[in-house]
Amino acid sequence: MKNNAYLIKQISIFSENKPGKLAHVAKVFQDANVNMMSFSIAEAEGFGVIRALVDKPEMAFSSLSKKGIHVAYTDVIAVRMKNQPGGLYEVAAALAEAAVNIEYSYAFAGCHQATLILRVDDIDAAIDIIQKSGAYVLKPEELLCPCE
Repeated sequence: MKNNAYLIKQISIFSENKPGKLAHVAKVFQDANVNMMSFSIAEAEGFGVIRALVDKPEMAFSSLSKKGIHVAYTDVIAVRMKNQPGGLYEVAAALAEAAVNIEYSYAFAGCHQATLILRVDDIDAAIDIIQKSGAYVLKPEELLCPCE
């Protein structure tokens, strides 16, 4: 992979969809001094996947594993886009035109900008396409302070 500098290690946590599961994960992060910057939860037939961006992915992975929680890394990219109508369209259209599939995404906004997290089927192509479109692909360390 030629664009390693842009890969973000997302933590994917697999769990039963029951009360208290998110609190348990959050407590593990608190005890390990891991800050969760963004997360999403998807559910399917009694099970869920918590996808999280954290400031210390290795510590999060290790701490969750030690507690018997099934966890995996997933490579994602983060794109800074305009926080206005059409911002998402510019990125999604550029990828669609190049036939790069978005497997899933989630976003967060603030500081007059929005950040789109993407899991795509061809990360190198996606990074090249997004950069050529004029959007900015963040490096992992840039996620920590999106307002600066």
